[in-house]
Amino acid sequence: MAQKTVKKAPKGAKRAKRRRPAITALIWIRRLVLAVIAILALAVSLYTVLDPPITPYMMAERARLGSIDHQWVPLEEVAPVMARAAVAAEDANFCVHWGFDMAAIRTAIAAGGNRGASTISQQTVKNVYLWQGRSWFRKAMEAVITPAVEAVWSKRRILEVYLNIAEFDAGVFGIEAAARHYFGKGPADLSATEASRLAAILPDPKGRSASRPSDFVRQRGRQIADGAATIRGDGRSACFES
Repeated sequence: MAQKTVKKAPKGAKRAKRRRPAITALIWIRRLVLAVIAILALAVSLYTVLDPPITPYMMAERARLGSIDHQWVPLEEVAPVMARAAVAAEDANFCVHWGFDMAAIRTAIAAGGNRGASTISQQTVKNVYLWQGRSWFRKAMEAVITPAVEAVWSKRRILEVYLNIAEFDAGVFGIEAAARHYFGKGPADLSATEASRLAAILPDPKGRSASRPSDFVRQRGRQIADGAATIRGDGRSACFES
């Protein structure tokens, strides 16, 4: 009885079979990356016309405190001096950078820290889309999303969102709640002194008070008021002034 001859698979076919799982993995990685890009593009585009109802940090504080004080207000209903004070305090070059203030970053690196390097655009992205913390992954996500926000949102929109989600005291978020919490008035009626003191507490909202200012807050407020006048005079507030 004749024996059957078993044909061996060509070497090329064996190599192709071994490569198939790797190719499949690459295809799925590519699909995942494209899906993430699409989701981010949608999320960034969505908030050009819709106001973020709540942020991850607000949700965390609401869970911790039981409730938060937050009401959205259009930038048109905020005293212009408040917008200028916030920019003077947190990001004086807001109108001239593309999301990252490279001069501030170089200065911070030279000083051995990161103080003063985070722009209003970065803070807005972190609060709207991300979470608190200092992990490299979060910073990488911030670095990806910030230029996208700068490309799609106007500077005025970035500042409007920032002022509406910034924390001003424990459970107090946004300039509408902050103005009433500290001064019993709406944000449209804030004086230059009140606006500068609200801006002065932004880096440490739980440790500083705008209505019962420490000597530091008073002094910092005066510096911010001068800075607000300066950026108005030299045109660095033009991108968000109506």
